[in-house]
Formats: sequence, C-alpha cells, structure tokens
Amino acid sequence: MTRIEFYSNVTDKQHLLISLVERALLKHRQVTVLTEDVKSATDVSVELWQRQPDSFLPHVMAEHAHAASTPIIIACKKNAAGRVDEVIQDELLINLTVQEPQFFSRFTHLIEIVGNDEADKLSARQRYKFYRDRGYEIQHIDHAKMQASKLDADSSLSNNQASEAE
Repeated sequence: MTRIEFYSNVTDKQHLLISLVERALLKHRQVTVLTEDVKSATDVSVELWQRQPDSFLPHVMAEHAHAASTPIIIACKKNAAGRVDEVIQDELLINLTVQEPQFFSRFTHLIEIVGNDEADKLSARQRYKFYRDRGYEIQHIDHAKMQASKLDADSSLSNNQASEAE
C-alpha cells in the first residue's frame, strides 16, 4: 500500500521540493514530480537547475527520450496535448497539483506539499479525506513546527558552544 505524507504549513514549497528530491537521490530513489501544466513543470525544471549552484539534480520531462534512465521525472497533469503525461516510474511521487493523482496507488510513496494559503489548504483537506476514506495511513508533518524546532535546536547548540568557549 502507498505510504502517504502530507507536509503542511510550508512557506517555501519549491525549497521543500528541492530538499525532498535531494534526500531521495541520496537514497538512490526515483522521483516523479507531478505538476498542473507545462508552465508549472517548466518552473520546477528551472528550480531544479538553479536552486543549488554547486549541485546537480538530473531530471527530464516525462515525454523525454531519456525519461526511463533519469532519476527525476517531471510530469504534467495537463500537458501540451491536454492529457496527463505517461509516468513510467513508481517509487516516489511528489504531487504539486490540487487533486489526488488518479494513478497514485501504483507508487510506493506519495508526498503532498501544502502551503499556507487557504485555497491550498482546502484542496489538501479534500485530498487528505480522499486518501483516508480509502484506508491509507497518512503521516502529517507540520513543516512550520519542524522548522521552528530545528531553529530552536540550532540556537541551543550555538548558545552551548558560546558558553563552552568562555
């Protein structure tokens, strides 16, 4: 059964996306990023190329000839022909669309990224209910709280190091 995670209260969805993709690549996992349309797919592609100047996140669009051998695929819910791109991977799906992907259950892991605006939260609640009503276990990660805890831990570490230096 597909493992589902919801990251909520995300202030920078593109930054979290890059972080999740980088972690997946370190574990040698294949990633499919599902976007609404060609424009949003292009935006994701640009982020993957430009976010980290010293790293390389190998990716192609779903229709590319090298899609089968590339670890990161960017797919569109509505491609230039008005259809869902054919997706060939089935390991990790990161959904950036407002609806649950029809084919999500073939993946071993699904990640939903939810921002702070009300429209995003509303569509996420509907997706959450959809998955829950079908018996999927869902892990919820409050990204804002996670970031705050990390900042607190970093601050405590800095304070401890400063105290030790005195």
